[in-house]
Amino acid sequence: MTTIDAMDYEFRTARPEDTPAMEALDGSFTTRTIFHVAVTEDGFALQEIPVDPPLHKAFPAEDADADDGPAAEEDPNSRTFVAVGPDGCLAAFATVSYSPWNRRLAIDDIEVAPAHRSQGLGRALVGHARDFARERGAGHIWLEVTNINAPAIHAYRRMGFTFCGLDTALYDGTPSSGERALYMSMPCP
Repeated sequence: MTTIDAMDYEFRTARPEDTPAMEALDGSFTTRTIFHVAVTEDGFALQEIPVDPPLHKAFPAEDADADDGPAAEEDPNSRTFVAVGPDGCLAAFATVSYSPWNRRLAIDDIEVAPAHRSQGLGRALVGHARDFARERGAGHIWLEVTNINAPAIHAYRRMGFTFCGLDTALYDGTPSSGERALYMSMPCP
């Protein structure tokens, strides 16, 4: 057990029976600011700007894929870590994958249920990802986040992630069309 803000959570590798709870977890967010992205000749610039009314985003359900979730645990370079609350319910999860060719551990998905946010669960899950990255010999940890998810961007920056890239077309033709994909990384010593 790990204690965070006087609440006990169990952190462990996901099991197949965790899949329904992971799929049902509310990963939506509400924000009063977004990061405006300006593409420049030499890269890009970000400016945090207010939005009124606050913006709420619920991510669409992803298509089921045999390579996702706890079933992917057969892949030695992939893991899904879960945080289970004191009530026995899944509170958060993070899915990661390691690429040996560039020694990168990617955080493919990280979600914390609204009732469990601001308690350090995201940081703890990133800590488990960092431990797995070290086991694999990763040089850095990498993730992608939409420019409108200011709460996540701030959390990642507090954890030590820095901006390292931009994709202006990743979300084209999706329900997130118009958003920009920001890439963040941090070294994994």
